[in-house]
Amino acid sequence: MTDVSIVSFAQAPNVRATHGTTNGVEMLVPILREALDGAGLAKQDIGFWCSGSSDYLAGRAFSFIAAVDAIGAFPPIHESHVEADAAWALYEAWVKIRTGEVDTALVYGFGKSSAGVLRRVLAMQLDPYSVAPLWPDAVSVAGLQARLGLDQGLWTEQDMAEVAARSRGANPNAQVHERVTAEELLDRPYLADPLRRHDCPPVTDGAAVVVLATAERARELTPNPARIIGMAHRVESAQLGARELTASPSTAAAAAAVGTDGATLAELHAPFTHQEILLRRALRLGDEVTVNPSGGPLCGNPMFAAGLARIGEAATRVPPGERAIAHATSGPLLQQNLVCVLEGE
Repeated sequence: MTDVSIVSFAQAPNVRATHGTTNGVEMLVPILREALDGAGLAKQDIGFWCSGSSDYLAGRAFSFIAAVDAIGAFPPIHESHVEADAAWALYEAWVKIRTGEVDTALVYGFGKSSAGVLRRVLAMQLDPYSVAPLWPDAVSVAGLQARLGLDQGLWTEQDMAEVAARSRGANPNAQVHERVTAEELLDRPYLADPLRRHDCPPVTDGAAVVVLATAERARELTPNPARIIGMAHRVESAQLGARELTASPSTAAAAAAVGTDGATLAELHAPFTHQEILLRRALRLGDEVTVNPSGGPLCGNPMFAAGLARIGEAATRVPPGERAIAHATSGPLLQQNLVCVLEGE
């Protein structure tokens, strides 16, 4: 099958709230142009378009249809959509190019989290019979997972604070940037015991765009494409009581399917501090691997775009001749996980 490379990446500023509509058009128009210009392509050069978003986040049915306004009505396009993080839209586009149907694709994801009470809205993705009717908020559910790991001795609150301190200091352009030590963070009050505010992702409006092409075409479009070595995703039960919440077998299985040895950089979609520790173990990442140099989702977590952004960030940061891992998650408590391995050319 045809090799595929990432040739361009753009993302909207991660902010607490935007004044635009929930269809993301206002965020998408400028970054679609930025991504296309970065690849030296026009809209008519794109063979396939695929997006990731959520109707329940937008509060309207078929919300992605309105977002197509950002692309324009002409020329006609070949378009698809996933009701998940746009990393899964990238997977669909990757398959489309691999099978030879097209030689270019553009993937985008968007989410206006400020439109509603996000952490309660996310309860709609829980088991609809036994959990969702209780309307547990996302932070409280993550707190249960964090407490399980603490009680089993898998991580400590110090470990979690060190993740937050490193992430918050990594990127001065992130939504949340703060030069602070782990000890200073541990002095702050709990938000939902054992989680403090720094253990949780900020509510974020944002969007991301990635342009893909066959490896051969990519070398014509950019001097430094990032070739996708492999990509796989796995899913676990939606019933929280049927899962081992202190491990991530779906991440481990996806990583085993693609092979992650030799990576020097990793962008992990870990919305909570303890989940980064959990994912590092599932992916078997040692201290030699630089994790989340962008700051990761702890510094800006646009729903349904943050996973795609991890792939884009890894693609732009991987040095020539080296490998990077990009990870995305969807669903509650790392229910579904995607692993993408990239190599800089």
